[in-house]
Amino acid sequence: MSNNVYDVLEERGFLKQCSHPEELKELLGKEKITFYIGFDPTADSLHIGHYVALMTMAHMQRAGHRPIALLGGGTAMIADPSGKTELRKMLTVEELDHNAACFKAQMSRLLDFSEGQAVMVNNAEWLRPLVFMDFMRDIGVHFSVNRMLTAECYKQRLESGSGLTFFEMSYMLMQSYDFLVLNRKYGCMLQMGGDDQWSNMLWGADLIRRKEQRPAFALTTTLLTTADGKKMGKTEKGALWLDKNKCSVFDFYQYWRNVADGDVERCLALLTFIPMDEVRRLGALKDSQINEAKKVLAFTLTEQVHGTEEAKRAQAAAEALFGNQGDLEHMPTRTLTLEEVAETGLRIPDLLVLCNLSKSKSEARRLIDSGAVYVDESKVGSFADALSIDALSGDGVILKKGKKGFCKVVLA
Repeated sequence: MSNNVYDVLEERGFLKQCSHPEELKELLGKEKITFYIGFDPTADSLHIGHYVALMTMAHMQRAGHRPIALLGGGTAMIADPSGKTELRKMLTVEELDHNAACFKAQMSRLLDFSEGQAVMVNNAEWLRPLVFMDFMRDIGVHFSVNRMLTAECYKQRLESGSGLTFFEMSYMLMQSYDFLVLNRKYGCMLQMGGDDQWSNMLWGADLIRRKEQRPAFALTTTLLTTADGKKMGKTEKGALWLDKNKCSVFDFYQYWRNVADGDVERCLALLTFIPMDEVRRLGALKDSQINEAKKVLAFTLTEQVHGTEEAKRAQAAAEALFGNQGDLEHMPTRTLTLEEVAETGLRIPDLLVLCNLSKSKSEARRLIDSGAVYVDESKVGSFADALSIDALSGDGVILKKGKKGFCKVVLA
């Protein structure tokens, strides 16, 4: 391997904490190792918060290392207390299995799952059949409750006053056991993940060193945050999902087209494969020129997640809306049925809700009163305004909320 991937990850801003940094860096430079990152399948799609982990895996695989994508079909039944102030809703086995089945296609855009390459496994395989007494005698004996309670994820829960169940306390044991099983079965030496997983990961590496007398490592990567430390990936419509049915390709593209100037370089480094010399050049652009860097970020990331054709369509729709060029055909569209026409009377507040431009009619009223709503180029002046059926004939109309919310409304 010509480049040590440790240096690549460090230069691009991924690395946060590592259990044995010098030892791991030396190992990554001279051997091809197997590593894993866990994903709890508590939804039927990954979101942008998972993308740093996927990019980490992709960089590692490109450097010759073997990724294991571990689906938490077992641990998700418990719910990880990390970063949570209360017990998470527990899903059924069927729901978890369905969600786990949805992940591989999204991961496959970045990872090679062909023979001998990345593997995807589900910890339900070894966690669901566990016998409690056997597990506690074999694994539980290595965990000090006093030490566990110093972990940040548990301290937060105890300080919040919401309490901590033994059920949740066992999550750390289960995650550590995952690492042990993967070490025994695949020779996995490294667990990677978000920095909020640091405590859990340390226990897993420690368990392997105790029980197997083998080296094992924990390495955390940065969480996707803005320059001022806030988590990225939340839109007015919710999370920035990788599934286009949960977040349209246009909305995904526009999110990155509109990121703050100070976040562009960090996003390019973490979320794309663009060489760092070019990342730094783009990130150094000032004033109106930084928009070119944002266009590169939006197109490149949309292409990685949704493919080239979808990225071109989103780009064309954005240019048509904001640059008076391009193609409006591919912007978000709401096709109204005759039943919806009758139900809404084509009133603007109802249409704002139907088009996901407003969460409620009361919010729609506030938007209209503030002058933020337009139909094509005409400002909506009253909460009582409605479209005519004739206005929707042909190409329909474009309903606009502020500078960033758009939806074409057409008749079925």
